[in-house]
Amino acid sequence: MRIEIVVFDGFDDLDAFGPHEVFSHASNRLDGWSSTLVGVDVPGTVTSAHGVVLTVAEVLGEPDLVVVPGGGWFTPGAGARAVADRGVLPGRVRELSERGAIVASVCTGAMILATGGLTTGRPAVTHPSAMDALEESGALVRRDARVVDDGNLVTGGGVTSGIDLALHLVAREADPEAARTVAAHMVYPLQVELPVAAH
Repeated sequence: MRIEIVVFDGFDDLDAFGPHEVFSHASNRLDGWSSTLVGVDVPGTVTSAHGVVLTVAEVLGEPDLVVVPGGGWFTPGAGARAVADRGVLPGRVRELSERGAIVASVCTGAMILATGGLTTGRPAVTHPSAMDALEESGALVRRDARVVDDGNLVTGGGVTSGIDLALHLVAREADPEAARTVAAHMVYPLQVELPVAAH
């Protein structure tokens, strides 16, 4: 399972780093799993919403699972809205979905997916501040959910739910026990019921 987590100027730190930590721990336990932070379309330096500066050497390729963080949907400048307005990432995640990849989002990353048409007519969740906007885009918003699983589209609510989303996907795609082991290692109390592995 090749996992790529897309980062961009203004992304929310925990939206990306929470799932990345879960997937990195899982990769140490599961054959063929890897997790990488990637840029949208060019490698280089990215600055998070909270000022963390990181260099990404790779750009979004052909992963089995792509995770899109949020951040900055309602603020001008860098962030999810700027990425959505630019159009490159919404188009790429739509292409990846059409090719069979699992597409996931955390927080207002769901609005980037909505811009690409991925959430229209489908159950989804986002940060509470963007629920109305997601619903207006045509999604079937599940306001009380931390994680909404609709097959190849999986969305997480606000910020820390990215950890739950990642644990959910580890359980679903590999092994619930591996997910529980990772949660215990991270000293993270499970917030959602884990699914039975599909394989």
